[in-house]
Amino acid sequence: MELEPCEEYKVVDLQMKDATLELADMVGHSVLPCGPDEVCEELCTSNNGDDEGNSKNTETTCSTDTKEEGAGMTRCQEQRKLKKTNSWKMVRFQDPSMEDDVLERDSSVESLFPDYALEEWTMTSFEELFVKEDWQDITDDRLLRKKVLEAATADAQIPTWGQEVTVKMQGVLEDRTVVEKDCKLVFVIGEGDASQALEECVLSMHRGEITLLLADSQYAYGLLGREPDIPAWAPLLYQLQLLDVRDKPDPLNLLVSDRIRIGNQKRERGNFHFQREEYTMAARAYCMALDVLTTCSRDTSDGGVKEEEQEVHDYRIKCLNNLATTQLKLEQYNEALSTSRDVLALDSNNVKALFRAGKILSDMREYKEAMVLLKKALKLEPTTKAFHAELSKLVQRQSGGKATWEWKAKPAQVLGDTIAPFVIPSKKQTSGISWKVILGALVVALASLVTSLILTARN
Repeated sequence: MELEPCEEYKVVDLQMKDATLELADMVGHSVLPCGPDEVCEELCTSNNGDDEGNSKNTETTCSTDTKEEGAGMTRCQEQRKLKKTNSWKMVRFQDPSMEDDVLERDSSVESLFPDYALEEWTMTSFEELFVKEDWQDITDDRLLRKKVLEAATADAQIPTWGQEVTVKMQGVLEDRTVVEKDCKLVFVIGEGDASQALEECVLSMHRGEITLLLADSQYAYGLLGREPDIPAWAPLLYQLQLLDVRDKPDPLNLLVSDRIRIGNQKRERGNFHFQREEYTMAARAYCMALDVLTTCSRDTSDGGVKEEEQEVHDYRIKCLNNLATTQLKLEQYNEALSTSRDVLALDSNNVKALFRAGKILSDMREYKEAMVLLKKALKLEPTTKAFHAELSKLVQRQSGGKATWEWKAKPAQVLGDTIAPFVIPSKKQTSGISWKVILGALVVALASLVTSLILTARN
């Protein structure tokens, strides 16, 4: 069985090659494609980190060249000039549009809010902004603050938890390096599609409002940052406008293409968290992707799935495999087994699910069912070494090699080192009667003889 291609995965980070090197190696012929310690092939990256022919669904990379400053620009302005970073990519949630340029990553230095080039946006240090009195605290810890630049009308709609919003935003580091920019970012509040800073801020905004948002790293990318453009513990400053608010669409009412697009975006978000070892958030993202990657049609009369639903079916399998791998990372073995069985219900020849379920069952001592699954996986891919190794381990467990996994009391003679302090054997052992016994007997005999002679003489 051929491995599923990894070309549909959009690279979350250009600098994750080292972290995914092990994953890429595991797609070879001699090792397991997806086991308990690795993620499915959807997380592997291509050589150039991009997918050709999918320009509408991928982000374009930024150029590292910067525009030359004008001759009249001051030295301070040159230092504070908004500049671009090296190439970077991230998971994007964007509203579909007929205009091609809407779906392309905007990496230019031109501001999305040219009328609001305030000193606070261009020059003021973040330390000063965190203590300014004319800024509002969004959270009680004063680590998430905003300043309204343009208020909305009094009757403007305020979004609530679970609604879908569209925002225009751009974000910079303290040196005013542009690290995030999107003219039409779409996310559902509370589903982790965007950073916590954006979700919390949007909940405090009215439709049409334009605001400055200052976010501590705890509400952005935290300890890990986001390579290569956002360092660890880096606060961010955003310009943000809430463009639209609407109810979250029902997946069953969406077109198949929209379900695939949204489901893959959420799956990619799960991959992003998985690579950061944020396994709980990754599992949550995969579950949300599965909610979207659902089919609403029934089997046709010939028993096959409708052609338009087959793609959803395939993406669902990929997402379930990723979820099972994440559950193993969380040591949720029963859940991982159940998810693997869900994969086998959709594709009975999925080698990753066969191996994963077989290994979990073997660890649970369900040897009979584990043997069936592992043998089937080996039959499908006879050159995979991991299948041979796991089958050998299973056979050893079944055929009395329990000492490898179950403690067993050992005979006393084997524990010579353990009992030595308590029982000290003689250094030399002789056979027969000891000479001390013979000497004692002779002394007793002579004493008896002398006693007899003395008694006889007296008589």
